[in-house]
Amino acid sequence: MTHRHSARALAESIVHANSYRESHLQARTSPNTPALTIAISRQAGAGGTSIATEIGTRLGWPVYDHALVERIAQEMHLRTKLLESVDERRTSWLVECAESFSQVAQVSESAYVRHLIQTILSLSVHGSCVIVGRGAAHILPPVTTLRIGLVANREDRVNTLSRELSIPHDEANYRLDVIDRERIAFVKDHFQRDPRDPQHFDLVLNSSCFSYAECAEIIIGALHHLETRLQAGTSALRG
Repeated sequence: MTHRHSARALAESIVHANSYRESHLQARTSPNTPALTIAISRQAGAGGTSIATEIGTRLGWPVYDHALVERIAQEMHLRTKLLESVDERRTSWLVECAESFSQVAQVSESAYVRHLIQTILSLSVHGSCVIVGRGAAHILPPVTTLRIGLVANREDRVNTLSRELSIPHDEANYRLDVIDRERIAFVKDHFQRDPRDPQHFDLVLNSSCFSYAECAEIIIGALHHLETRLQAGTSALRG
């Protein structure tokens, strides 16, 4: 992964982020400006959580990744660990039927998805947040959502996953395909979209070509342009 962020470029990015933050705060004071949300779809190991966190830090926005699962667990009065078994995973109906007769506490994938959609839509009403994965880019309205697709070169992804999960390189190489396959099936089955199709996104970034800080800067810049366009459209309607 390349890191070409010089001290000068970093300083400029901070200035730009502050400008975007001020612009966003001004826009949110207008009752006619829709609340905006950033939804990030990502390949395993492409740095989705790290980039989302960078964006959240710069904008002062909350980031919902695993925190989204924790929130839904609280609403469903379940342990977070239980929901992790169906989070971005596809469970066959036969397994669900078998588990429904089990004496052990279980949660169906369909119940989880219903709560997931409700929670994501609820967050989008208030806007000013970053949602990672969970089909958010395919659930939320495109007009008020900046839909981001994150990809990366396979070797970079394997190295990142190996580091994040503290597992050997060979195991990370195998787990990469398993995670991607489950995420793709989850989105396809529940939202009838292929997350590999770039047409479903406003911006697709290769995090092997840009540092995480640069990815965050590019995404915040795109958010600024979307906000400006929406403000102009609102002004035109009022005129």
